[in-house]
Amino acid sequence: MEYVHAVMLLHAAGKKPDGESLKNILKAAGVEADEARIKTLLSALEGVNIEEVLKGASAVAVSPAPQAAAAPPKAEEKKEEKKEEEEKKEEEAMAGLAALFG
Repeated sequence: MEYVHAVMLLHAAGKKPDGESLKNILKAAGVEADEARIKTLLSALEGVNIEEVLKGASAVAVSPAPQAAAAPPKAEEKKEEKKEEEEKKEEEAMAGLAALFG
């Protein structure tokens, strides 16, 4: 993934990705560059318009990770439980007041 990020960084800077630039970025990030992976990535990117790929990727809906999706319902459940408890307390208090005037 670091290799793809390095390519994206070069693209954002308006530079064409090449082996030496990728090695320098990876080295600056503390990653030991693998020549074979760099060559494979660069050959896979030949003829690819990165800008078009990015435009197509932004149109695709990204689904959250399963763990991230599971977190909000728990928070909602807690809110609902708390709300139900408050409503129950209010009902009990109203019943107590009704007994005073009943």
